[in-house]
Amino acid sequence: MIDHYRALFRQHSWLTDSLCWTVVQPLDEGIALDDLLWRLNSGRDPEERVMDDPMEVAMDEDLALLYVFEGDGAYGFLEGRFGDSLPDELLAALSEDARVWTTSWGFNRTSTIAYAGGGRIRARIDNYVRGQQIDDVPEIFADFPVMLDGLDREDLVGRQSAAFAFIEMATGVGVEGDRLDGEGCRVIVLDTPALWP
Repeated sequence: MIDHYRALFRQHSWLTDSLCWTVVQPLDEGIALDDLLWRLNSGRDPEERVMDDPMEVAMDEDLALLYVFEGDGAYGFLEGRFGDSLPDELLAALSEDARVWTTSWGFNRTSTIAYAGGGRIRARIDNYVRGQQIDDVPEIFADFPVMLDGLDREDLVGRQSAAFAFIEMATGVGVEGDRLDGEGCRVIVLDTPALWP
């Protein structure tokens, strides 16, 4: 699975610069995609658009947008422009009746992978991309350092790929590269994004 994400990042190299990938697994069947998007947009309904080459448009028009992926009763949200991690308050709010997995990294190679459930953050690992030693591994992430141990500390794309592979193994939701650029891409445009305080 790491190789799948290596190929994705090779094809869409802009993702290796900065992104935030979040998967929400609702525990209540009443929580729908629209509810989650409303939370991510600071309590407002976001706009759904179909556009060609969304990241180019986002840069030209200064837009905050999300790609949405679904699978196994969960929803994945990919933001590929700012790369900020979810604010703790938003992460906790998204996890009130759900399990939430998220990873992010920025241009300076700071990185975070976190898990939240029951309305609070349960575990977090910082700076895994830069190859720092991970001490005091939370049990929920026990397999993640094992995945990283098989990679060279300088293999930044491999370490980023491992985070995506880990979250997909935990949730069943992954990113499909054919939906990220080209013509007719469906995206969500956030007008007052809670992702970026």
